[in-house]
Amino acid sequence: MVQQLTPVTSDTEYDIIYPESDGKPMADNTIQFRWIVTLKENLEILFAAIADVFVAGDLLWYPVEKNKKCLAPNAMVVFGIPKGDRRSYKQWEENNIAPQVVFEILSSSNTTKEMANKLLFYQRYGVEEYYIYDPETVDLTGLQRSGEDLEVIEEMNGWVSPRLGVRFELTPDKLEIYRPDGQRFLTFVELDQLREQERQEKDAALLQLEQERQRYQDLLARLQERGIDPENL
Repeated sequence: MVQQLTPVTSDTEYDIIYPESDGKPMADNTIQFRWIVTLKENLEILFAAIADVFVAGDLLWYPVEKNKKCLAPNAMVVFGIPKGDRRSYKQWEENNIAPQVVFEILSSSNTTKEMANKLLFYQRYGVEEYYIYDPETVDLTGLQRSGEDLEVIEEMNGWVSPRLGVRFELTPDKLEIYRPDGQRFLTFVELDQLREQERQEKDAALLQLEQERQRYQDLLARLQERGIDPENL
């Protein structure tokens, strides 16, 4: 009896499953988490009115089809594709457009080897601007594409991102990022406080308007009591 063997089939003949999570936490501590959220949400706000700018945080990016090599930048911006929810970023399904700008927020768990591998990945797969921020040491590193390489930006204080238009301001104590209109990137708490301040100012302006209207009505009433027609004044 001849036993028939099942032919060995290469993985490429099957549908490849691209995991939607790398199993790692988005952040290791509250500082890192706050910065990731602040960056992602402020970038969303910055490009909210532009339909073909996609912003994501901690989303797995697969540059090459049938290859499970991927990374999940803490924040990334892609120009030239529509907004919308995605379970992962499969570049071949997005007109083969790579994220042009990526951010990484460091924590104590990041190793030199890990960050070197990330740099090689972003360099190889077409990132134009790569920003690395360590909130513990208030250290910001920026890299910009030059040919095939990502080269270090010598001076980050006052640097304006060519793609984003945002400006980075560094002091020994903190990093602040400003939109092209001069508005500073704000945390959720600061955004809520700003909305509350604007609401209070609006309420105060409406109250003042109502008080002025009431004074006007009172003046008309007094004139009429004296037999004076305001229209004839």
